Amino acid sequence: MNLTAKHQRFYQVAIYICGFLLFMEWLRPLEIIADFNNVSVFFIYAAFCFFISFLQVNWVISVPLKLIGLIFIIDGLYMGERIFSSNWFTVIYDQIMYNVQVIQGQQWWQMTPMFRSLLFLVLLWLMSYLLFYWFIVAKRMFIFVLLTIVYVTVVDTFTIYDGKWAIIRTFTLSMISLGLSHFYKEMEKEEISFKEMSTSYIWALPLIGIIILSTLIGYSSPKLTPQWPDPVPYLTSANPGAGSGTGGEGPVQKVGYGENDSRLGGGFIQDDTRVFQASANDEQYWRIESKDTYTGKGWEDTLDGETSTVPAENLEFETFTGEVETEERISFLNFTGEANFNKLVYPYGARSLDQFPNNTSLELHTNTGEIDTIRDGSMTQVEDYIVEYDMPSFEYNELREAEGEDPQEIREQYTQLPDSLPSRVENLAGQIVEEDDNRYDKAKAVEAYFAANDFEYSTEDVEVPEENEDYVDQFLFDTKLGYCDNFSTSMVVLLRSQDIPARWVKGFTGGELTDDSQSVQGEELNVYEVTSGNAHSWVEVYFPEIGWVPFEPTQGFSNNTDFYLEVESDDESDTTTGDESDDNSASDENDPSNPNQNAEEDAAGEDDTDAAGVSNNNGQLPLWITAGTLVGLGVILYFTRFRLMAAYFKRKLIKNQDWNTFEKAYIFLLKVLGNSDLKREKNQTLRDYANKIDARYQTNDMRQLTTYYERLLYRNESDQEQMTKVTELWENLIKKTLS
Repeated sequence: MNLTAKHQRFYQVAIYICGFLLFMEWLRPLEIIADFNNVSVFFIYAAFCFFISFLQVNWVISVPLKLIGLIFIIDGLYMGERIFSSNWFTVIYDQIMYNVQVIQGQQWWQMTPMFRSLLFLVLLWLMSYLLFYWFIVAKRMFIFVLLTIVYVTVVDTFTIYDGKWAIIRTFTLSMISLGLSHFYKEMEKEEISFKEMSTSYIWALPLIGIIILSTLIGYSSPKLTPQWPDPVPYLTSANPGAGSGTGGEGPVQKVGYGENDSRLGGGFIQDDTRVFQASANDEQYWRIESKDTYTGKGWEDTLDGETSTVPAENLEFETFTGEVETEERISFLNFTGEANFNKLVYPYGARSLDQFPNNTSLELHTNTGEIDTIRDGSMTQVEDYIVEYDMPSFEYNELREAEGEDPQEIREQYTQLPDSLPSRVENLAGQIVEEDDNRYDKAKAVEAYFAANDFEYSTEDVEVPEENEDYVDQFLFDTKLGYCDNFSTSMVVLLRSQDIPARWVKGFTGGELTDDSQSVQGEELNVYEVTSGNAHSWVEVYFPEIGWVPFEPTQGFSNNTDFYLEVESDDESDTTTGDESDDNSASDENDPSNPNQNAEEDAAGEDDTDAAGVSNNNGQLPLWITAGTLVGLGVILYFTRFRLMAAYFKRKLIKNQDWNTFEKAYIFLLKVLGNSDLKREKNQTLRDYANKIDARYQTNDMRQLTTYYERLLYRNESDQEQMTKVTELWENLIKKTLS
């Protein structure tokens, strides 16, 4: 006897729901790894298509239903015209024809967002049919289960997506679906049926128990460290353009400009692909957009809705509002096919555009400064244009005296911080700026903090915060290793915690100067090559009655903004102007708050001494006294060098209890022992030498220390819990040797 229709339908529904939930694991990462902004809409459409397919209604009904759902989604996401109006059909036709031409020309990056979404919705439509056949008709789920597990693990390894919970969900759903499918086939094969409804589910109890037990054991059991070498470095070395990832240290991605910053972190592979060529007088920071809301994991733009159309000949857009010195400049930008962002790239003080396509409009996002380039109703990349701008110069004293009230909307939008921000971040910010009494000096103090506190710039091995970690907190207190996103985000958060309006800005640095030059409107300009590797983020701080002023906290980068100091003499007012060219570790060269500047001025004002070393009117010591003092210090340092180095390594071992520090300390111990009468013989093994040392001091300290060193050196074994004991052994031997 076959299964009753009621039982059969129950098994089909259960299997199909498990299959649908597995399919959702394919869609979850898209919002993070593919810049999808409305993934929930695709979830809903996929569920709709799966439901229609499961009902097995006639195609005459199912096809129109799915098509109507697709049309309403496209209309809601991208269409501004009234649905099914003549203008609506015109836009749809233009979109299809344009994208067909793009596909024929194999210019895939030029496809419009609407057409890409359309193709993806069609894919979901087709997948609902395919998976229904696999799950219900063929009853073959294993292939799809295997593909899902492979997909989740690959995405977790090679992208920023954290697949820890996705793997657990996939495993649980896989066991349930495979168990249901297998039991369903066996019941049909053996022609088994149950007379009573209550007893028909007894078989499920062992299956549920095994799944729950195995999931709990797998989740709670100790995890071994990786047993195989990390394949990512090998893959990235073989293909530098491929994205890759590292397990605990964060994913590795291809560097470049992207729009999704909701989850920051992870390393980058340097990419020298040229994005555009800029002809300009000098280096500029090329701005694209800013973002206002920090979430604890990254940045989101909550001010995106307010837009206005601006003419190319009069942008009416400035990042500064007060009396700021400016100089008229001009630049020519020429983009390559690799420029996959449909936005205007412009320098500070952009005033107007020349040689800009007439069929392309500009949509300004008032709050963020982002300018969309739109052609035929769709965002597009403009190939080239000339931008005329007023390059700003900011005067130090005006910035220090800008202590007026911030506009209410500025304060509300750009002092936002998440409630989950750890309190120690705000405490640190208070310590950094406690000695400063104005906004400019506070901003400079935060900017200089990173250079003075052992922060390192690196695009590799950059960690991604866990679910309970804050991105800025992790960088400031745990890793101190990262690139521009880490530095700039941290500076914005530190300033906001002190009620200073600041925002996070994205764009490109100036690029690399070439040997070429180009004449633009009769002016000879330098030519800069800007690549994907020049994608960058920095900070803007708001000053009342002045506007937004850029700052550069990232190690190794210089702020190209011009700052100057206006000095008034008795007879007339002199103005000294100089480009800011610091290394982010101190104040500007012309900044009167720079302590190095006063020292340099004092040194420059001293009179030269004669060759005989006679003291001058300033009371300079004779040359022979200075030389004698230096020689004496040199002798003292020579005879105390081992004690000084021993104190240094002792401090390092106490502060940094890691095996790298221990290895250096052990080698130094061998050097100290070799300088005494316990010199190591040629070809003598470390163990034999350790026995010799212990025989002299009547201990076994050297043997234990050597055993730890050999484990580290030859087996790569380390035990953090043993570091305190190792430090004590090392201290005992150093004291005995130097006594």
